[in-house]
Amino acid sequence: MKKFLIIFLFFSTKVVLADGYDVFGIGYYDIKFDGTNTNDALDYRYERRFDNSLFQIGPENYDFFDLKPFVGFEGTSDSASYFLAGIYLDDNAGTLLTGKESNILVTPSFGFGIYDDGNGKKLGNTIEFRTTIEVSYQLKNKNRIGFSIGHISNANLGDSNPGVEVLSLSYQIPY
Repeated sequence: MKKFLIIFLFFSTKVVLADGYDVFGIGYYDIKFDGTNTNDALDYRYERRFDNSLFQIGPENYDFFDLKPFVGFEGTSDSASYFLAGIYLDDNAGTLLTGKESNILVTPSFGFGIYDDGNGKKLGNTIEFRTTIEVSYQLKNKNRIGFSIGHISNANLGDSNPGVEVLSLSYQIPY
């Protein structure tokens, strides 16, 4: 855990001078849509999204195909904690769909990190992966309000892999 935190801090300070967003979120941890029993809890998260591109996966004339790094922390009211790092795309929905910019952004992301279940749901491994899709609205001051759904699981690295879904609301502030 100590080595991961050192790497986490190095990575976040290495790109700290880049533009980006600080993301503050609150949500519902272990949401189930099928009515099954849950280990639900309050979820809170912080992410620092850096606006410097790691590499581009699409045509060069479109800047919304740039993969960008993020680091973050997620915790629950059950004392679970999750330190993670990963990549994200920040796509303008208007540009994607009609060719004209809009205030709606779509942000898919993938990350991995160290999970401690605390008193919460046992996810089966210390290494966990998170995929998230977020839709946000950009305000006139460039701040954003977003809604996301994410999935955390260990990709069958552990003895069990129950996974968890997280539904959250976020407020994003440019830096």
